[in-house]
Amino acid sequence: MVTLTLLEPQKKTPLKEWHFEDESVIRIGRSADNDVVLNDSLVSRQHLELRQIGFDKNGGSWQVISQGTNGTFLNGVLVTQGLLLDNSLLQLAQGGPLLKFQIDQETIRQSSPSSASPYSCTHEGNSPNNLFCIYCGQPLSVIQTIRQYQVLRILGQGGMGTTYLAWDWQGKIAGHPQLLVLKQMNADMAKIAKAQELFEREANTLKCLSHPGVPKYYDFFVEGGKKYLAMELVHGQDLEKLIYLKGPVTPSQGINWMIQTCDILGYLHSQDPPLIHRDIKPANLIVRNSHNRIVVLDFGAVKEIGTAPGTRIGAEGYCAPEQERGQPLTQSDLYAIGPTLIFLLTGESPFKFYRQRGRNFRFEVGKVPTITPQLREVIDRVTEPLPRDRYQTAKELAAALAVCKV
Repeated sequence: MVTLTLLEPQKKTPLKEWHFEDESVIRIGRSADNDVVLNDSLVSRQHLELRQIGFDKNGGSWQVISQGTNGTFLNGVLVTQGLLLDNSLLQLAQGGPLLKFQIDQETIRQSSPSSASPYSCTHEGNSPNNLFCIYCGQPLSVIQTIRQYQVLRILGQGGMGTTYLAWDWQGKIAGHPQLLVLKQMNADMAKIAKAQELFEREANTLKCLSHPGVPKYYDFFVEGGKKYLAMELVHGQDLEKLIYLKGPVTPSQGINWMIQTCDILGYLHSQDPPLIHRDIKPANLIVRNSHNRIVVLDFGAVKEIGTAPGTRIGAEGYCAPEQERGQPLTQSDLYAIGPTLIFLLTGESPFKFYRQRGRNFRFEVGKVPTITPQLREVIDRVTEPLPRDRYQTAKELAAALAVCKV
């Protein structure tokens, strides 16, 4: 027997259920002739079909075939066709109705022919860039398996470690299979105490935070002598790549993103004790595709305020003077908003605009046509050499930026 449960999108609480005992095809859509009728403007009249395609040792195999104009998401992945596993989540369009698919395994085992063979897929006809088979929904290539995580692709490699795109195929984290980011610390870096401290600091920090602008923490473990951090995959592009790809953004867009960044920094600075990110820069700010909202990445450099001066961490051109000396403050994070804005509005390194003015070096952006005198004053103030002369809180900086939008 198959059970489909309509869930409340946020809390995932059940709203309505449909039960199917003998059907081999279940049709879902807005039209009244469907087996499951969903009266939602995002749902197409004949949005999708669920088809039974065989039996296996765990019960029946079912396939989803999407025909909806606004698409169908299987466990968060946009699919045309895909294999349905028990407890799979189907969302009809981004922001549309959410259905949970469940199979009564015992009922199916009793009715399944003993001679039936498992359904298998050859994966033929897929694009080389596909992560998942468009027919069966399973990963096309698994580099390695680490605990319950199937590694599908390398996202990045650095001195500290390697970042993978991984698939929690057993659904242990969210109750259903999902994509996530798996960060692995290099074995040689594990011998360096400072490297271990930074890697574990990121895990411990994320575990304690809950904000839409901060990636969700999922897991931290040691396997084969290597440390791993599993965290939310944010679907989007970082500001550095975005600007290099598309060029400078409008002042309104740049200011909006920096106001959002201020909101996240305000949350970090409000912790007890306050947390200083220490590495705010375009490459660590990613824009979610779905909502055009900023998410702050890389919490390995986070430092609690009031702790002893430590290692100098921060990107050149974005790093406040006191942070260069290993004495960061919350105002050091705010300082980085200034050069980040310059990069967003010019597409060039802030270093190009960094010149000596009196006894100090300052950003000179008077000749940049997209930076108004009002916005120039904000950039000047937030990048003052002395922290006491800057905006003192993220909320104060956000308010000043908001005035520049008018």
